[in-house]
Amino acid sequence: MNHKHRKILHAVFAHPMPHNIDPKGLNHVLEALGGEVETAGKGGLTVRLNGHQGTFHFGEHDVPGAEVVRLRRLIEEAGIEPARDYPL
Repeated sequence: MNHKHRKILHAVFAHPMPHNIDPKGLNHVLEALGGEVETAGKGGLTVRLNGHQGTFHFGEHDVPGAEVVRLRRLIEEAGIEPARDYPL
């Protein structure tokens, strides 16, 4: 995982939550974490990560706040802790 991916991953867990996370960059981060990302139609994505699965709807230019919260939960359930596993 490169430095740009790490910055995006840490942005997902930042407080306050940023509202300008790039969806394409986030897809690359999820793949770098070992996840499988599939297009589910109409802007939807199905993500499988370490045996956990979630369906998300990202905007064209940013990721809605509610989806960031759900994505945080999926990453945590998958056993990934960004501060420990991928420090900046």
